[in-house]
Amino acid sequence: MINYSFMSMLKKYASASVFLILCTVLALICANSSAKEWYFDLWQNTMSISIGSFNLFSHNGHAMTVLQVINDFLMALFFLSVGLEIKREFLVGELSSPKKAMLPIIGACGGMLFPVLVFWLLCPDNADMQRGLAIPMATDIAFSLGVLSAFSSRVPTGLKIFLAALAVADDLGGIIVIALFYSSDLHTNFLLLSLLCVVVMMVANKMKVHNKFFYLLTGLVLWYTMLNSGIHATIAGVITAFCVPCTLQKGTGFYLNRIRENLNGFPVIDSDKKGAFILSHEEINKLKSIESAADKLISPLQDLEDNLHALIGYVVIPIFAFANIGIDFSTMSIDNLFQGVGLSVMAGLVIGKFVGVLLFSWIAVKCGIVTLPQGSNWKSFSGVSMLCGIGLTVSIFIADLSYSSLPEVGTMLLGQAKLGILCGSFISAIIGCILLNIFLPKKK
Repeated sequence: MINYSFMSMLKKYASASVFLILCTVLALICANSSAKEWYFDLWQNTMSISIGSFNLFSHNGHAMTVLQVINDFLMALFFLSVGLEIKREFLVGELSSPKKAMLPIIGACGGMLFPVLVFWLLCPDNADMQRGLAIPMATDIAFSLGVLSAFSSRVPTGLKIFLAALAVADDLGGIIVIALFYSSDLHTNFLLLSLLCVVVMMVANKMKVHNKFFYLLTGLVLWYTMLNSGIHATIAGVITAFCVPCTLQKGTGFYLNRIRENLNGFPVIDSDKKGAFILSHEEINKLKSIESAADKLISPLQDLEDNLHALIGYVVIPIFAFANIGIDFSTMSIDNLFQGVGLSVMAGLVIGKFVGVLLFSWIAVKCGIVTLPQGSNWKSFSGVSMLCGIGLTVSIFIADLSYSSLPEVGTMLLGQAKLGILCGSFISAIIGCILLNIFLPKKK
């Protein structure tokens, strides 16, 4: 049986990818036009939300720039959404059983290992450059599903679910990498406060506290303490997501029966009859009771995930793309794409992702551990494996973590990494489309 929530997610990401593409193009235009100076200066302005001497957007006593707020605060919201999605999929979705989860997880492992290996083999043995090993690990779920949606009903549902599940597993791997390798200068006091926030949310979950705003507010405090603790602040979004309850205060039957009982209190009216009648106070209260019961039929986790989707897909990710993807091509040459970081990232996405996903999946199928998605074959599967090399959003996020803090060569290496990400993602999308167009069944 097809997971309805997963198919709904496919449609949502496909539509959001259009805005992401528009913001990507707009960023490149601004960075290479007369608006260049305005574009690059915009992100260096400072931001603050202050009460007295306290500033929410302060890091180690310094006000954060617009770019830092986007990359640390808005992306924490993105990872909150990703965390909710991961938790739901492990509980009730396509990753909820070993049989369902095995192929996407195995494919994701190959798709994370091989890009790192390709980067390591091609990148010069330079400590600064090698900081970007994890850049080509990620698969951009919005872009990849957006490209796949262009083939509509030609794509077997099993392949769509495989790509979405693999991207979710990829995100989990990226989160682990960020938590382990992009934290520094730990501060004990803020770490203890962060731990206290996590304990409070875990206890609230155990005590069946279902108020979403409680978890969001505590998560905001957690974000601030982690920002100043040395652990990357975006991890606060994931931790908060894992603490949000996925259960109901009472059983599903309780709320359904309450809705039925209240509906039975209304007279049966012919649907063709026009006009309206004035509701009594008792009837208004029954409608409010129905509304309350309907709200409580949706768990806080699913409700929050659904409410966040439009914000993430149409605001957070497009803003992130517009702020981070702008590359000034006048400062680069074609050589930047065929050497160093640029080549390593591009090859990692185009070759490493494709080979890793396809090879690990092939071995798993041949060993009898898993089977190919229903309705697919190795030819169409290879096309989807190529789409896994579209690594735009999270790859650029990891590139920024890798190089932006370097004092001298950071800006240059970050630019090369972004160029490699753009070209690698574009090449993966084009080759993936060609393979799918050739190997997918033609429309009747």
